[in-house]
Amino acid sequence: MDEIERQSEERGWDTAKTLAEALPYIQIYDRKTVVIKYGGHAMGESAVAKQFAADVVLLKLMGVNPVVVHGGGPQISAMLGKAGVKSAFVDGLRVTDPDTMQIAEMVLSGAVNKEIAHWITMAGKEADVRGIGLSGKDAGLLTVEKTRRTKRDPDSMIEHEVDLGFVGEPTKVDPKLITRLIESDADWVPVIAPIGVAADGQTFNVNADTVAGAIAGSLDAKRMLLLTDVPGVKGADGQIIRQMTLEQAQDLIDTGVATGGMIPKLETAMAAVREGVEAVVILDGRRPHAMLVELFTEHGAGTLVKAG
Repeated sequence: MDEIERQSEERGWDTAKTLAEALPYIQIYDRKTVVIKYGGHAMGESAVAKQFAADVVLLKLMGVNPVVVHGGGPQISAMLGKAGVKSAFVDGLRVTDPDTMQIAEMVLSGAVNKEIAHWITMAGKEADVRGIGLSGKDAGLLTVEKTRRTKRDPDSMIEHEVDLGFVGEPTKVDPKLITRLIESDADWVPVIAPIGVAADGQTFNVNADTVAGAIAGSLDAKRMLLLTDVPGVKGADGQIIRQMTLEQAQDLIDTGVATGGMIPKLETAMAAVREGVEAVVILDGRRPHAMLVELFTEHGAGTLVKAG
C-alpha cells in the first residue's frame, strides 16, 4: 500500500469515528425542529451558499427538521443602488418608503429566496430533499404591525417618533403551513423570506432575526441558530462566551459589553427563549459546517443562550 492509499484509508477510519461519536447528538435532535437564520455578507458568495445548502440537506437526512429564515440586506442595498434609490437607517433598521418596499420584496421574496431554495434542492437531488421558497405573505404565515421607534433629541432631550415607513414587527405567526411541510412524508425544507402583512393588507419589510425568533417560538423549536459574521458573543475579556443565561445576556447589554449589531441579536435570542425555544445559538455562518459542529459535537461552535 503506497502513502496516498494509506492516507485515504486513515481518513475513512477518521470519518467513521466522527460519525460514531455524533450518535448521541443525532438522537437528541431526531425529529426536532431547528430554525436557522441565514444572513450576512456570506450569502452573496455562491461557494458558501452551496455549502450551507448541503449542510441543511444533511441535517434533514439525519432526522432534523430544518426551517430556514433568511435576510438579504446587502442584496437589497445593491439593487437599490442600481435603481438609484437612496437608503436611510435608524438604529440599524432601513427606512422603507414605497419604492424601497417594492425593491425589498422583489429581492427577498424573489431572487434571494428562490436561490436558497434552489441550492437546497440541487444539494439534495439524489435523496429528493427539496427547498420550498415562501414568504410571510404565504398562507397567512406572518401578521405584522407597523414598527414604532422613538429617538431622543441630543439638544432638547425630548423623545420624538421616527417614521420607518413600511417596517413591521410580528404580532402573529400561523405555522400551519410550515408544520404540514415538516410533517409530510416528503423531505421539504421551508425557506422563508422576512416579508409580512398587516391586518389592512399592507406589505411590510421585517427584520429577519426577529422573524426567525417569532417562527422558532411558534414551532417550539429545539434550537434556533443565528448564523452571523462573527464567531459568537464576546465577554469583557474579549473571549467568546460559550454559554449564557437570559440574565447574563441582559447584563452584557446593560453594562455596554455587547455593542452595535450584537445587541439586537442578543435581544432576538432572549425573546425566542422566552417564547419557548429551548436555546438559541449565535455562531459564524461563514465557517464551513458550523451548524454541524454546533449540533453534533460536544464542542459547539458559538454562543448558546438559554433560560437558566
